[in-house]
Amino acid sequence: MLEQTDEGIDSVMKPGSVKIVDRVSAIEAIKRLNEDDLLFLNRLIVERLKLISQAKSTMLMGSFTVGDRVGFQAADGQGLEGIVLRLNKKTVSIVTDDGHQWNVAPGLLHLIATVGAKQRGR
Repeated sequence: MLEQTDEGIDSVMKPGSVKIVDRVSAIEAIKRLNEDDLLFLNRLIVERLKLISQAKSTMLMGSFTVGDRVGFQAADGQGLEGIVLRLNKKTVSIVTDDGHQWNVAPGLLHLIATVGAKQRGR
């Protein structure tokens, strides 16, 4: 059901290094698992998805620097702009032009101006 590349155990964590050869066989194997095995498999999948999400968030977080001007959309649909105060573990702290502070996921932000661009403009 699973096929490992010739690169050895170190390659198992690399994306695409393990491929499901036959999805139908995988589905049939899952149908035969008992509840304990399914719960174990579920925990593994959830942990892997969290790891992938954290990696994406970390990559996106690298797009921003303290002092950058960013924009985002509030829950009510209003477009807001502000300055990056801090890069947290999962969010970016921003102070908007009206003085309110927001913690926003990096995937919801768009860069308006970088600190470097502001300094060059002075």
